[in-house]
Amino acid sequence: MTVTAAPTAAQLVGATLPDLDTALVEYVVGTVADADPNDFPDASALEDFLGPVLVAEDCDPKAVRTLCAQLLPLVGQSATMVDDDDDFILPNGLSGASASAGPRRLENGPVHMGSLAANTSSYLPGVNADITHAGAKRVATRVDEKKLEKAELKLKMKMEKRNATVEVSFKVIDKPAGPKPLSDAQIQAILAARGRNNDIHLENFDVSHAGLRILTNANLSLVYTRRYGLVGRNGIGKSTLLRAISSREIPAMDKFKHVSIGHVEQELTGDDMTCLESVMKADVYREYLLRQEATINAQMNELADGKALASGETMASLEHKLKQVLQKMEDIDANSAEARAASILGGLGFSPDAQRRKTKEFSGGWKMRIALARALFTRPDLLLLDEPTNHLDIPAVVWLANYLQKWPSTLLVVSHDREFLDAVATDIIHQHDERLDVYRGNFSNFEKTRDERVKQAQREYDSQMEYRRHLQAFVDRWRYNAKKAAQAQSKIKILEKLPELEVPTEEVQVTFAFPDPEKISPPILQMDEVTFAYGPDSPPIIKNATIDVQLTSRVAVVGPNGAGKSTVLKLLTGQLDPNKGRVFRHGRLRFAFFSQHHVDALEDLSLTPVQFLAKNFPGHQDEEYRRQLGCFGISGRVGLQSMGTLSGGQKSRVVFASLALQRPSLLILDEPSNHLDFMSVDSLAEALNQFKGGVIMVSHDQRFIDMVCNEIWVCENGTLTKFAGDSIKEYAATLPMPE
Repeated sequence: MTVTAAPTAAQLVGATLPDLDTALVEYVVGTVADADPNDFPDASALEDFLGPVLVAEDCDPKAVRTLCAQLLPLVGQSATMVDDDDDFILPNGLSGASASAGPRRLENGPVHMGSLAANTSSYLPGVNADITHAGAKRVATRVDEKKLEKAELKLKMKMEKRNATVEVSFKVIDKPAGPKPLSDAQIQAILAARGRNNDIHLENFDVSHAGLRILTNANLSLVYTRRYGLVGRNGIGKSTLLRAISSREIPAMDKFKHVSIGHVEQELTGDDMTCLESVMKADVYREYLLRQEATINAQMNELADGKALASGETMASLEHKLKQVLQKMEDIDANSAEARAASILGGLGFSPDAQRRKTKEFSGGWKMRIALARALFTRPDLLLLDEPTNHLDIPAVVWLANYLQKWPSTLLVVSHDREFLDAVATDIIHQHDERLDVYRGNFSNFEKTRDERVKQAQREYDSQMEYRRHLQAFVDRWRYNAKKAAQAQSKIKILEKLPELEVPTEEVQVTFAFPDPEKISPPILQMDEVTFAYGPDSPPIIKNATIDVQLTSRVAVVGPNGAGKSTVLKLLTGQLDPNKGRVFRHGRLRFAFFSQHHVDALEDLSLTPVQFLAKNFPGHQDEEYRRQLGCFGISGRVGLQSMGTLSGGQKSRVVFASLALQRPSLLILDEPSNHLDFMSVDSLAEALNQFKGGVIMVSHDQRFIDMVCNEIWVCENGTLTKFAGDSIKEYAATLPMPE
């Protein structure tokens, strides 16, 4: 085929993409003319090179594909010339002579480009490249380099924006940095500001992380002494919002430097301090005042001994300073610090002996309790708590709820525990769709009000849309009628002034589903006179325990922390062997075990949920893994994100999806509702009720237990017995609550 027998590249571009910018037309034409046939063996290779540029300019991908197929025969030829005398014709009708200083002839024959392979990657995300055709010859070109550079920069920005566009449901902070310690100057400023208005009002602020938008033009008012519950689906960014407030990353927080903030989100790093010392040291204001008192007393002693003071201060001025310090210590009740710290630790389950143990000797769950005790002891103006009930037993949850009901300052707490929020919250903040909605009252009131508010918003939206259709129909009919033109214009003005209402959105319902197990005949699982201790010199955790489990069992194991509930689960599953007695398991019985430390089961958090399932359950297509994850609310792009970027609730769902693939006959769950949002907890309860196998769980969530379980086993004082009552509320009523 000769060049003269074929349409030119410029003509093809003009016919297929008539609205394309002139600079890009020249770029496409130059690419086709200068390339070697080996560089683009087929149309798809040419499309891979040109496609990102053209699609970024809003060209139809199908049209681009068609154009590349038409241009392929012209690769390596002087495709911009019909013959030696004709000008280069641009799609807008300008000739090459009028578009530049004069028509320039391209070199005959192909131009070999040694670096073209590298340049083809220039449109891949995150890759920087220069679009320069290097080869044996430099060929004259009509491309305006400034325009081309501008087009490439625009393309790069669009590609970066596209790669950063991820669903808002992703929570991308995995290991948050701890709060920065306050300087003495900051402490002094906060102490000096005591008594000021501690209300916080944040208006029109955005919160994002790593390019992901959490909130847009949001408003938040935290009135001093009110207690706010922050709720929303898993991954919406509740913890991210708390971190933004505590780290004062929101610009408007600069106005509230006098407000002290306490934030509990991660466990304490253990050291050689005792629990009691660690809690008391947490009050940086008290520690500062104690240092001031010691310094002033030392100066007064030097003055009394006749030693010269460098500052030249008199005894009277030192006495005045000391009086001010002592008054501030009285204001913060510094003298009762040890008694208050011991009371808080006792309420959270620490015995007097445990309070004298070193913090490094405790497990992660108990370190979380120490961190919570430190925050409660410091009594900040604004206390931020992220799922505080996750590591507490039922008595400690009740104690914490009672304690927070008397909280003297502002509280903002994230929790999935409805009963806890009902007892504590005076207001509920609902985070969804990049905004915050505030509801007066506790969680139960929020549920009722939210449903009514959504229905009302839908009615208003439907009414306005009907009104808009009515006005638009009048305008369309009479707009060009001389007699009705004035009325039509009036209707148009009314349409323009109508407020834009957002389409009411419902929360996405998350579903859980467990497959039916294999039918096996009883006995299924039994413990007969089982005794277990962790060492020959250790007291027995369980002594002479006898229980029977069926496929119809729905059992809740309850008891104080440290009583041996998790040990019982490990004995049932065979992770531990009894010292005495016997555990019988049916030969075809399959267990699926959910640990409260479920992150340990995920192992490599750099894997995506799909990769995690493929690694542990090989032999299936990715579509099957994604379908399985979808049964537990991990859908869309979330299944393709690294698990390190998922929220705690999303990680829990991944673990549940892997448990379901095991097709268990018996589900053994240790605190399964931890980290799940309130809708997911309901969905999990419904799935467990539909499950045709047995369920044994340890949980502190009374409502969740009441929804699922019909038996209660009490583990305490080395015994495991069945509770005689009918409900978890009856059991909770029998417990002695800490003061």
